[in-house]
Amino acid sequence: MNPSIFLNSLFEVAVAKAQPKQCIPQFLPETRITGRRVVFGAGKASAAMAQVVEQHLTGALEGLIVTRYGHAVPCQQIEIVEAGHPVPDNNGMEASSRMLKTAEGLTQHDLALCLISGGGSSLLSLPASGLSLEDKQKITTVLLKCGATIHEINCVRKHLSAIKGGRLAAACAPAKLVTLAISDVVGDDLAVIASGPTVADPTTFADALAVLKKYNISKPISVKEHLEKAAVETPKPGDLRLKNVENHLIATPQQSLEAAAQAVREAGMTPVILGDSIEGEAREAAKEHAAIARQIQENGQPVSAPAVLLSGGETSVTVRGSGAGGPNTEFMLSLLLELQGQAGIWAIACDTDGIDGTEENAGAVIAPESFERSENLGLNPSSFLANNDSYNFFSVLGNLISPGPTLTNVNDFRAILVMPVESA
Repeated sequence: MNPSIFLNSLFEVAVAKAQPKQCIPQFLPETRITGRRVVFGAGKASAAMAQVVEQHLTGALEGLIVTRYGHAVPCQQIEIVEAGHPVPDNNGMEASSRMLKTAEGLTQHDLALCLISGGGSSLLSLPASGLSLEDKQKITTVLLKCGATIHEINCVRKHLSAIKGGRLAAACAPAKLVTLAISDVVGDDLAVIASGPTVADPTTFADALAVLKKYNISKPISVKEHLEKAAVETPKPGDLRLKNVENHLIATPQQSLEAAAQAVREAGMTPVILGDSIEGEAREAAKEHAAIARQIQENGQPVSAPAVLLSGGETSVTVRGSGAGGPNTEFMLSLLLELQGQAGIWAIACDTDGIDGTEENAGAVIAPESFERSENLGLNPSSFLANNDSYNFFSVLGNLISPGPTLTNVNDFRAILVMPVESA
């Protein structure tokens, strides 16, 4: 067995479990509708989701999907628009505006089917009245670099939007609305996935302001003033406009971890799922994972080697340097520093959407020899980590994992293979 290839195969198993063709068909609604059947969608998986819908629903469909650049797939009846992510752009704004206008024209005889996945929050970029796209671009950039969690980022986004935080659902009323969502957020909260365009929003303008205060964000001034004004709140639980809404969670990080765990068992090893909701700084999470791996190898706790540690969630990076990379490669660089080439331990960390941060890779893989090899190449892992330059470190090392867009998204995937000391 090649350990690195085995770990990459576990990543592929996790991704396959969350593919739209696997999880959509059983959730499609009954089609006994006398009026229009309109499909809306946003996210990195939304175009692939729309394609599956067309393959399984007969009859006339219409609608509009907005996905990230490079994530479109052919559809016959549903229009696909590509737009900017993670920083919103004009394509996303125009598509969101058209989507909202179509929703507002629906009646009680119509069915709206909404396909939501990770990335949808940036792609549904229609600003609230009084704000500009530039305002949203600036605040998004700041939030992504300050270390805020996705829950905090989306709380702010909802209150700067004309379509998120339940506003799309309110616009669809009185039509029946069915949402199918692939979760990329810790806790699988439907109100957080893509900022919950079809879900009642329990957060408030005050909550959004608290996020800005927590991270000492004072600009753009227009954003702060909009939140302070708190003119029109998002639809809250119990809002009558949302009474005909059904929201279904169709794929989750935990399901993908369980699929990977089964593959580990079939390989004759013990899987240990550490959790599907790990958050915090990527470099700190790596230290905790390294400690558990050592405990398994050296003391046989909580299980004996050979074993594979599995975890999901969404770690973050507080950007202080000028380098390139994302939370998965930063996790791996920190892990490499912690392990210092310890024999018998291999690891992989990748984003299940195929893109880690803003680069073209999903993540990276390391082997026991990776640390020494980096030294021989003149790479200083500590310096690269301090500069948040994990992408370039692993690019030179040749350890990047770059599958391209996977057309799904169930958050980060991490696997650490721990072999017995005597066989290391």
